[in-house]
Amino acid sequence: MTTKKEQRRLKIKFRIRKSVNGTTERPRLSIFRSNKQIYAQVINDLTGTTLTSASSVGLEKMTKIDQAKKVGALVAEKATAAGVEQVVFDRNGYLYHGRVQALADAAREGGLKF
Repeated sequence: MTTKKEQRRLKIKFRIRKSVNGTTERPRLSIFRSNKQIYAQVINDLTGTTLTSASSVGLEKMTKIDQAKKVGALVAEKATAAGVEQVVFDRNGYLYHGRVQALADAAREGGLKF
């Protein structure tokens, strides 16, 4: 059974995904946030493939904000190695605050443009 908060996030997620699509030139940077971890993927929606991904699984113990910054820098490094410079940011229904904002800022500092 889903809670009201999850239903609200899913509703926002689908509303965002109507307009945010990743292409070959500008793939989508999608994030997922759980209670303990944070995950990021660079996705080409035209072919349905994940170009690169990064997560906080296996990182040393640190605060969640620091984990998000580390994952943002890691996904930016992997994306630039794969030849991706510009992305479309998909916050996946989460508020642009806290860990989501920290990941986005770290990805921008790592060289991604969105």
